[in-house]
Amino acid sequence: MYNITKYYEAHSVREAIELLQANPKARLIAGGSDLLIKMHQGKIEAAELISIHNLPEISGISLEPDGTIIIGAGTTFSQIANHPVIKEHLPVLAEAVETIGGPQVRNVGTIGGNICNGSTSSDTAPTLFALNAGLRIQGASGTRVIEITDFYQGPGRVDLQHDEVLTAVLLSTDNYRGFAGHYIKYSMRKAMDIATLGCAVVCKITVQAVIEDFRLAFGVAAPTPVRCRKTETMVKGRTFSEELLLEVGKSAVAEVNPRTSWRASREFRLHLVEELSKRAFKQAFIKAGGKLQ
Repeated sequence: MYNITKYYEAHSVREAIELLQANPKARLIAGGSDLLIKMHQGKIEAAELISIHNLPEISGISLEPDGTIIIGAGTTFSQIANHPVIKEHLPVLAEAVETIGGPQVRNVGTIGGNICNGSTSSDTAPTLFALNAGLRIQGASGTRVIEITDFYQGPGRVDLQHDEVLTAVLLSTDNYRGFAGHYIKYSMRKAMDIATLGCAVVCKITVQAVIEDFRLAFGVAAPTPVRCRKTETMVKGRTFSEELLLEVGKSAVAEVNPRTSWRASREFRLHLVEELSKRAFKQAFIKAGGKLQ
């Protein structure tokens, strides 16, 4: 079952940092939807846990005067999906979090835990990559902000020191205002399953249906979530067409590096990359107000 040798409850981020410093083997736990599974599977033995569950300073969503949307790292998936700020300004993120697990998981799982897990199959990561999200991290030496694309360092590895806490996800107006997006999760089951591949597209178009900006990101298409930068550059400034969709699919395949696992072969994932990028692009274009010819 769960071999927990020590358990502390932090009442502030500062206290959590101090507890981490005093306990070099301790791990943070918020919702526990990822961590408890690893413990149950025996991947973590003699666990020392520091709870940051329900800390007010890392919970909730706010729209700042400058338009920046701040999502506390301890905010649950259900809270994100149902929040009016997210529904109005970031519906693609609501779309992504609603694919995670079932209602029970979404009610306890947090966006911070999903990010810090470092998994390439994270359902929030592709969308946050496409939105150029920033991450606010607080540690003993102060607070820093890092782009989410720089946070992931390898399978299960992120840029977070032992005595640091991810406190918030930051989304600036120039990365969401005027954009529309679409997220597609392909999994072996329709519900409560890890992604075989995840694809997010966000785009901004002009009244002439020219693609003013375009971002394409994947999960499970490389050792970490990944942006397809060359494909993005190729699309910008062009008019939407079926021919462009085909080019996007072919170009995306050349930028990813999926592996074979028991869930799917590399070849099948490459097929998904090509198909899902086209489907997500088309839906994002429509949501942005584009008209199909």
